[in-house]
Amino acid sequence: MLFDNFTLILLAVVATATLLPAQGQGAVFFDGLTVAAIALLFFMHGAKLSRQAIIAGMMHWRLHTLVFACTFLMFPIIGLLAKPMLLPLVGDKLYMGILFLCVLPGTVQSAIAFTSLAGGNVPAAVCSASASSIIGILLTPLLVALLMQVDASEGASPLRSIGSISMQLLLPFVLGHAMRPIIGDWVDKHKKNLSRLDQTSILLVVYTALSASVVEGLWNTVLPKTLLVLTLVCCVLLAVVLFLTAWLGERCGFSREDRITIVFCGSKKSMATGVPMAQVLFAGPLLGPALLPLIIFHQIQLMVCAVMAQHYARQGEALRATG
Repeated sequence: MLFDNFTLILLAVVATATLLPAQGQGAVFFDGLTVAAIALLFFMHGAKLSRQAIIAGMMHWRLHTLVFACTFLMFPIIGLLAKPMLLPLVGDKLYMGILFLCVLPGTVQSAIAFTSLAGGNVPAAVCSASASSIIGILLTPLLVALLMQVDASEGASPLRSIGSISMQLLLPFVLGHAMRPIIGDWVDKHKKNLSRLDQTSILLVVYTALSASVVEGLWNTVLPKTLLVLTLVCCVLLAVVLFLTAWLGERCGFSREDRITIVFCGSKKSMATGVPMAQVLFAGPLLGPALLPLIIFHQIQLMVCAVMAQHYARQGEALRATG
């Protein structure tokens, strides 16, 4: 349960990028392949998104407002408040990666899957997670420019970043959704195989991005002790956010199903969106440190949320049995 196939393969990809990074013409080839894989990934995301689910979920505006506030406001505030403690522990570049993690949109597939398994409000989860992903394409570069002050020499300007990210992510997404009336039935029938396509695309992007960082000397600056500290920081960050999303959902008077949706949609960060964004927003030696916190946090959130979803499901069965 703690180490599924994707997690193990991701670790293998990180090891491969460390020992056999793509260089020269190989790096050029993988860069081109990565661009194509990302475009296909977001095209399929758009094709998967049901318009009926969007309409059904859009009416729950209070829930969506809270999820967006957790994703794009609460997370960054925590990252900023923790700066005095984190800088001495992980250094400037990895702290930048943690803050980048905090401004990313939430996941789509896993948030919906965990919400469904736990017995939450699935239509609201579909709408909230999908909207978070789309809004993040525009909002994340602005938050990076506002909070992280990346120099123009180290990363692209905010407007150029938004344009590049929109072309790479938003345009394929819109085209895919426009094609849903034609290919929607086929997509729905092959969801399992398409999930493998998602994972393969993420693995390819991680290998390409980490290869470039390894060539730039990533592991000369990030020591094993620092990685351990970074892992502990990601664990604490996730624990704090899970507690706050659950507490806020209860304090705001949401039903049990809605609280489950808020927890799983408001606490997760997307590697599928974050890794392509990092390639556009950061360059050279900044890319690896920007990605490491996201890679670690993503695996931890999957493990923890898998356990939580099963707990919620058993709790729901118990409530139905006694009710």
